[in-house]
Amino acid sequence: MLRLYSLMWWLAMPLVLGRLWWRGRQEAGYRQHWNERLAIYRPRAANDEPHTIWLHAVSVGETRAAEPLVDALLKQYPRSRIVMTHMTPTGRATGKQLFGKHGARLAQAYLPYDTMTMVRRFIRHFEPRICILMETEVWPTLIAECGKAGVPVVLANARLSERSLRKARKLGKLIADAARGITLVAAQTEADAERVRSLGVPQVAVTGSIKFDVLVPAAALATGAALRAQIGGRPVLLCASTREGEEELILDAFRSALAGTLPADTLLLLVPRHPQRFDAVEQMAVARGLPLQRRSALAQPGASVAAGTQVLLGDSMGEMFAYYSACDLAFIGGSLQPLGGQNLIEAAALGKPVLIGEHTFNFALVTEQAVEAGGAARIASAGDLMQQAAALLRDDGARTAMGRSAQAFANQHRGATARTLALLPPLLPSHQAA
Repeated sequence: MLRLYSLMWWLAMPLVLGRLWWRGRQEAGYRQHWNERLAIYRPRAANDEPHTIWLHAVSVGETRAAEPLVDALLKQYPRSRIVMTHMTPTGRATGKQLFGKHGARLAQAYLPYDTMTMVRRFIRHFEPRICILMETEVWPTLIAECGKAGVPVVLANARLSERSLRKARKLGKLIADAARGITLVAAQTEADAERVRSLGVPQVAVTGSIKFDVLVPAAALATGAALRAQIGGRPVLLCASTREGEEELILDAFRSALAGTLPADTLLLLVPRHPQRFDAVEQMAVARGLPLQRRSALAQPGASVAAGTQVLLGDSMGEMFAYYSACDLAFIGGSLQPLGGQNLIEAAALGKPVLIGEHTFNFALVTEQAVEAGGAARIASAGDLMQQAAALLRDDGARTAMGRSAQAFANQHRGATARTLALLPPLLPSHQAA
């Protein structure tokens, strides 16, 4: 089965590379570092650090979530380096921004395609002592080849929804073998752990979500304060990490609410999850007669948000903490449509009231806990979003209390990084530790 799976990758490779080139029309990063995706490397320097921890974070969310773990690993294992792999240019750019401070102790590369030949070349080149996959990344060939090379595989900060579990079971023996090849899973919740165990993973522990341990950078707070100063005293509704099919609903509801329930000077700070959609979202706002400015235009000296601007398009990367800092309340996207939602922890950590839709199966427990704690509220539609936002924007006391509850909820759940790190010493050579 694994050989057939690897062969299918090879047969699909012309289409895979063609799609990569096509995506590069909008994101130039997809046309860079192709050698890494094919596991073609220059010879390693003779003095290259041999003790390598391999950590895979597919894109932006996983890379940001990995920050506390990266910092803790480099502190715990001072004679080691981390090779961090990604699948997307935005994930790689986020990693460069977050981890450039570590210098040569953290290298970045794209994950090679999941064929036997390419994964073997990656393992021979980097010689990892352990492979840590973040959240939901399960690659059958990668896991099998790590097993052959004696490299333990850890799935950290793991989550597995019922929908993902059903999809996994459809793959039968391929996923079953991969699950048995995973050495350890550190799951976010007991429900995630039970679903993972049902696939046959031999060792599963519940550690909580590492995202609760992410510290808000002082630079992000400063950027957020500067952005807020450029906006002025207007109410700011942030719609964060919105997905295709959601922006139209939000913009229509926002336009209607401006004529009714929302304060007339409310600014909609709209941040699409995928940067290749920035232009399309701008066109949606313009088509609806909503005056728009781009966040990128505010980088000019003396720039500010014009009084008549109704939509500020968040078209920058790596500034989500700044956007949360600058807003009065936040809606978390991916939840108006059946897309599974996004994580609300960052907004909660900054003490912002959170509104979120009904489709949160990717983050079910953390969302329910935030709602129960009083730091978040469900909305049933884009119209309901605007109604609840209007009520909170007009009631400073209720908004402040909800924000405090959100922050208390986030603080209460810290500690997953330490619990995850405590599981790793048996899997890493003892001479690496401090």
